[in-house]
Amino acid sequence: MTIRIVAIGGTVNSASTTEQALRLAAAEAGKDGAEVQVFGGAYLAALPHYRGAEHTLADGVELVEAVRRADGLLIAAPGYHGTISGLVKNALDYLEELARDERPYLDGRAVGLIATAYGDQATMSTLLTLRSIVHALRGWPTPMGATIRTYRGLFSPDGECLEDRARMQLEMVGAQVRRGAAAFAKVGQ
Repeated sequence: MTIRIVAIGGTVNSASTTEQALRLAAAEAGKDGAEVQVFGGAYLAALPHYRGAEHTLADGVELVEAVRRADGLLIAAPGYHGTISGLVKNALDYLEELARDERPYLDGRAVGLIATAYGDQATMSTLLTLRSIVHALRGWPTPMGATIRTYRGLFSPDGECLEDRARMQLEMVGAQVRRGAAAFAKVGQ
């Protein structure tokens, strides 16, 4: 059985620390044969406001269907003014399409969380907001949530994390999502 993990996050800047952090955690989550699908900043930026004037039924279908099939998720959000960005929040709003599923919202799914910001206070408040959202969507946040302080030089040009503390957190979140997703998938059989 293949474990499926969906990774959601990023900013309008494709080289953002948030998306690099998400991809590092996703690489760890993808070990041992887990299938990981990433919906990064470019995808999220193209989504119209959920149920807004520009929204159509075709918008976000790929994301919603991937989450519907997923055993686990990774969500990475930058801390903007002490909370998650509108870009990430809008993507999560699309999960309302899962409300009437047999397994509604994020029920029975392990969810790893990553918050990035320039300061510790913003990373923590962003992480707490993500946890609250995941709980509201009936998901199971992993014990470890990564709080990554961003600065120029945290990642190399090829995406390698150059700080041991940040890399350890991201790898741990990715590994916990994989293990949690595998456990949920096994129980659901």
